[in-house]
Amino acid sequence: MLQPTGSAVSCCCSSSSCSSYCRRCDLLTGLDGFHVLGAESRRGVLFVTIESADRIEGCGSCGVVVIGHGRDEVELIDRPWAVGPVRLIWRKRRWLCVEPSCPVGTFVEINPDVAAPRALLTSRAVAWAVRQMRRENASIAGLARQFKVAWRTVWRAVEPVLAAADGDERRFDDVRALGVDEHTRHHGDPRKYGPRMMTGMVDLTPGPDGRPRARLLDLVEGRSGAVYKQWLTARGDRFTSKVQVATLDPFHGYKNAIDDGLQDAVAVLDAFHVHALSSQMVDEVRRRVQQQTTGHRGRKNDPLYGIRRILRASEHNLTDRQRARLTAAFTADPAHEEVYWAWRIDTELRAAYDATDPRKGRAIARRLLHTLRTCPIPEARRLGTTLRRWRDAFLAYWTERGASNGGTEAMNGLIELARRVARGIPNPDNYRLRMLLVTGALDTVLNP
Repeated sequence: MLQPTGSAVSCCCSSSSCSSYCRRCDLLTGLDGFHVLGAESRRGVLFVTIESADRIEGCGSCGVVVIGHGRDEVELIDRPWAVGPVRLIWRKRRWLCVEPSCPVGTFVEINPDVAAPRALLTSRAVAWAVRQMRRENASIAGLARQFKVAWRTVWRAVEPVLAAADGDERRFDDVRALGVDEHTRHHGDPRKYGPRMMTGMVDLTPGPDGRPRARLLDLVEGRSGAVYKQWLTARGDRFTSKVQVATLDPFHGYKNAIDDGLQDAVAVLDAFHVHALSSQMVDEVRRRVQQQTTGHRGRKNDPLYGIRRILRASEHNLTDRQRARLTAAFTADPAHEEVYWAWRIDTELRAAYDATDPRKGRAIARRLLHTLRTCPIPEARRLGTTLRRWRDAFLAYWTERGASNGGTEAMNGLIELARRVARGIPNPDNYRLRMLLVTGALDTVLNP
């Protein structure tokens, strides 16, 4: 058993008075085949000395049974435990090959379950750090504080693991629905921090429950159709031939890339962005009429200014008081009739997306495409022009079971959160690997 010796604790089982190691102490370390010789606390760090059990070992080169040739002590950074930071003092066995013709001579024991050769962190410390980053959104700086080491020490141990998982092509398997959206990596000076915009590709394939299993596939520097097309080309026919649905926001660069690189996929215009265009149209009409009737921007007691927020709500969510305020504002001046009809167009578009029967929703959408062509309200007519330009992708929403870019926007939210936790990540390569991890892109490989 462990016996106290001042600030240190040693194990009597390693002495001649005991024939075996202390099983209780060995159990606490959680390393199969290793025994605890002692423990000591220095400057808030727990140092635990371990060694492997006696065994017969053969030379890796010639196979001859080797003999013991002393020990080498190696200090490793282990995952935090109990009182805080932990260091393992591994008394590695050194072996001597007695075969004269063998070129090996002497060598030390290697156990990847404890640590990789020449590693500073134990294997389980690296795995713990990866899990903390993935599940708890921990920053490298936060992990470094818990390990009581430098930031660079942690990142140098974690980065090869993430890079190896990133290079595993299995994470691109079975992608049948693909989303794309732009992402802002930083808001600083591009001359100092590099390109500001990135393009993110997200797997939106429905899972067993029918809901999309949103996970980030990749982040690429730049925001253009060429960037997206180049990424699709790099994936090859094995990937692109399986994609059946490709969602996007109203950006023709991405649409051109889909038409060229995903010829068998159906492009679907994201419902959220169509809603945003429609709401923007209503607000533009309201502000224009406000200026024409009052000669100034909206003020507190202006009828149209007072309903600016209500106009953004769905009609079926309005209270009786809100309906009364809308009616009062619409009838306050004959010129306000344009705002009323713009709001009705927005309400009709919402009804198309809210329809439980896809055929009914598609019929409403087709009717809007036809009527907006001759609408006397210029902002509404411009909306109709945009939707007709995207006609096939717009109507595909109702034929592809409501496919949307919602999962892509969710990934953007996770990325933004991780960036705020880290207080910015200047290096674009580090940024990409970190975001692939926190969004679940590497789960199929790492299984953290």
